[in-house]
Amino acid sequence: MKICVFCSANSNIDRDFFTMTRELGTRLAQEGHTIVFGGTDMGLMECIADAAKTAGGQVIGVVPTKVEENGHTSQHMDVHIPCDNLNDRKALMMAQSDLFIALPGGIGTLDEVFSVAASATIGYHQKRVVLYNMT
Repeated sequence: MKICVFCSANSNIDRDFFTMTRELGTRLAQEGHTIVFGGTDMGLMECIADAAKTAGGQVIGVVPTKVEENGHTSQHMDVHIPCDNLNDRKALMMAQSDLFIALPGGIGTLDEVFSVAASATIGYHQKRVVLYNMT
């Protein structure tokens, strides 16, 4: 299964979130799942990609041009899908994924969750969104 993980690109968050994200990435990879993520080399995004890759998993990154221009592209991707902007990224991540997991994040993570949920509500897909409560 391809599992999209929405999460923070901020490294200045609770360290426990990194521990739990690493555990999740490792477990998903060991179970044979592919991780789809936003392609950034910061925060929980880099953590999930590194954990999955280290555990032998496949990682797909959907990377906006601004992320690349700013030099923050993760090196843990097997497949690198470039895109123009955040709306493109969300659409590509939805198309690539079978399931979505939201970890702690900010406004971008909320935007992603609501976009996927709204798309499901009006019938574009029947994919589940899991909100992982790490507190």
